[in-house]
Amino acid sequence: MTVKGGHCSSRDLLQATFEDLNQEQLKRFRHKLRDATLDGRNIPWGRLDGLDAMDLAAQLTHFYGPEPALDVTRKTLKRADMLDVAARLKEQQLQRLGPSSSTLRSVSEYKKKYRDHVLQQHAKVKERNARSVKINKRFTKLLIAREGAALPDEALGCTKELEPEPQRARRSDTHTFNRLFGRDEEGQRPLTVVLQGPAGIGKTMAAKKILYDWAAGKLYHGQVDFAFFLPCRELLERPGACSLADLVLDQCPQRKAPLKPMLARPERLLFILDGADDLPPLAPHAAPCTDPFQAADAARVLGGLLGKTLLPAARLLVTARTTAPGRLLDRLCSPQCAEVCGFSDKDKKKYFHKFFRDERLAERAYRFVKENETLFALCFVPFVCWIVCTVLRQQLELGQDLSRTSKTTTSVYLLFIISVLSSAPAADAPRMRAELRKLCRLAREGTLGHRAQFAEKDLERLELRGSKVQTLFLSKKELPGVLQTDVTYQFMDQSFQEFFSALSYLLEEERDLRALLQGESHLTLTTRFLFGLLNPDRVSDMQRHFGVAVPERVKQDVLLWMQEQGQGRRRAAPEKTAGTDAAEDAEEPEEEECEPNYPLELLYCLYETQEDAFVRQALRCLPELELERVRLSRMDLVILSYCVRCCPPGQALRLVSCGLAPAQKKKKSLMKRLSQASKRKPQPSPLRPLFEAMTDEHCGLNSLTLCRCKLPDSVCHDLSEALREAPALTELGLLHNQLSEAGLRVLLEGLAWPQCRVQKLRVQQPSLQEAPQYIISILRQSVALSTLDLGDCQLPGPVVTSLCAALQHPGCRLQTLSLTSVELSKESLKELQAVKTAKPGLVIIHPALDSHPKPSKGLSDAL
Repeated sequence: MTVKGGHCSSRDLLQATFEDLNQEQLKRFRHKLRDATLDGRNIPWGRLDGLDAMDLAAQLTHFYGPEPALDVTRKTLKRADMLDVAARLKEQQLQRLGPSSSTLRSVSEYKKKYRDHVLQQHAKVKERNARSVKINKRFTKLLIAREGAALPDEALGCTKELEPEPQRARRSDTHTFNRLFGRDEEGQRPLTVVLQGPAGIGKTMAAKKILYDWAAGKLYHGQVDFAFFLPCRELLERPGACSLADLVLDQCPQRKAPLKPMLARPERLLFILDGADDLPPLAPHAAPCTDPFQAADAARVLGGLLGKTLLPAARLLVTARTTAPGRLLDRLCSPQCAEVCGFSDKDKKKYFHKFFRDERLAERAYRFVKENETLFALCFVPFVCWIVCTVLRQQLELGQDLSRTSKTTTSVYLLFIISVLSSAPAADAPRMRAELRKLCRLAREGTLGHRAQFAEKDLERLELRGSKVQTLFLSKKELPGVLQTDVTYQFMDQSFQEFFSALSYLLEEERDLRALLQGESHLTLTTRFLFGLLNPDRVSDMQRHFGVAVPERVKQDVLLWMQEQGQGRRRAAPEKTAGTDAAEDAEEPEEEECEPNYPLELLYCLYETQEDAFVRQALRCLPELELERVRLSRMDLVILSYCVRCCPPGQALRLVSCGLAPAQKKKKSLMKRLSQASKRKPQPSPLRPLFEAMTDEHCGLNSLTLCRCKLPDSVCHDLSEALREAPALTELGLLHNQLSEAGLRVLLEGLAWPQCRVQKLRVQQPSLQEAPQYIISILRQSVALSTLDLGDCQLPGPVVTSLCAALQHPGCRLQTLSLTSVELSKESLKELQAVKTAKPGLVIIHPALDSHPKPSKGLSDAL
């Protein structure tokens, strides 16, 4: 049966096609259909067996959807060697679309031409040594963890087995890339996906691999007709106005394409915006772009894509750094976030052996790095891993001591620069130093001006064209122009430009640090490098190799800036409570907006210095560290633990609704798991380094609050151990953490220990009715506890009776008991009133006990 007419449904077309097949052809089609996947899904074989033409058409349209079902059928027919049937089906598809069929035919024909062009253009990428290699060989499969745009209340320290399926880190292969735009639990498919991660971790390479795999027909089959790669930083430097259509044409062969019909189906388009965090905020008076043919500056065009005012139905894949994602996410519509997690420990070893090739050298270098725990952790970033390997190879070849390698990103970069420059003849040293200063100036001008590409005139102005440092650190890019070839230069990696920018503030006599420290979020990494270069060993290295002396006043300027942060100049707005008066809020002066993880970024800066005394002095400017809704990675915990170890006396730390990124966990045999289970030895939690830092003799942390952080028993055990030894911890808050009964018991064992110094304990655990009973048991044992807040806990009559008995015990040293928001019976209130009469020095706070003295403001703040 052949379909005639132009308005039949997809199901009718499929049924007619299958009815034209004989039984043998239909059987072969069903057999090939078993392997036909779309978006990682295919119809189970059991549903296909024995279906006739009508039922098979119904099954296909129901499972894949009307239009995708036609595409799947055509490709399956081709694989079953029924090319004439596939061609006839395609012809009928076009005929049913009426007058627009010729236009769509031209778009359909152009798709293959464009895909072939993309494959040719992106088949190779440049190595950092300027060699071109195939992208499939250069691409490294990293771990990618998909998560929601907003951080859920995940468990601190949850293991991989306990995580929901979407939270697991997966290899960045074709299947994982397909899942990025997969449907969520409600069946909704995201139109915007954010791929985020630190500098140098491989976001751009992953984005280019996605583009290449799409062109090769491996990704988004039947969903995306055209995909375009838009490097945001480069486009922001594009002179003059342009439209989105212009940007699309730039990527098409011979700048020819059926633009209007292509852009008329935005749901079939994918735009990859690489480095979207470089985009400046849209000016308040600037109207957003809505027309793809409207000429505007690149920032408005790209901003229109991000904000979905331009082609709202198009798919967006956005890459961005994790240093300050808040401002970017605010501009996006319902984004789905995924984090590039970098190398696992196993990946690092593979990379070392791939880099060195010589097994003996690779193993020696790898063992050295693994023994340096912090340096080994830094190598989760592929670019840092490359730098470390490059430096180690040079040291091994020259017979140098590997111990020169340090343990911060700054020290790794500086050592790389020194190693590269020291390879030049000694006679060239003065000239190289002068060239280095000019290169740093070029980097700083570019960083402050949002520029990553430099023209030949920029290099000529600074007398860098043809210099040694140009060939070492800048890569050349040639693009065909209208009259002549356009030549631009850029640093071998964006992070190198930011490092040289920071170095410029220490190599030049005139140093305007305020422009950097008070700058925008795109200067974050530069600021980290600046802090790292203030380390005494790094200062000594710069003086020895670059002939520059860094005055002490630079540190003083940095400390002054830290003091401004501590005074609230960039603090986040406090949480609003139900009773907050809007009028009161209006009277408060407006504070500069701050990213939610801004305090963590400051800690990253301090960690780079690796100077305990300086860190302790800087933290005095930040008496309370609060991290809210931060998904703490392994590196975040390394940084946080170091800074806690350096806390000055009186420091407070609050973790509110924080969670951990998916942990890497090795698979173990059944026998090994049973053996470990039989020993019942508590496994260390991911927070153990933080708790161990609290026990350091120099740690001055006196207040720790964990709020709405689900605490598994492993965390409770480690915190309990820390409470026994922490030299300065006197206040502990455990608020709505969904503690298990077993975990709470273990934790309270640490509070009852004679060496525990905790004086103020605040527990809000309404879900466990037995919780107060456990806490009451320590009142007779604790020698330090003087203030207890049980607000929001459930206190039935028998528990209050036990509490009153414990309060009157000779060993109880409690001075203040707060029971606000606790429902008490009349009998319980009488019992408490009797305790107050018997112990007049004990303050019991509850709204129904009107005879209690009003607490001082200081006491209220403490509670």
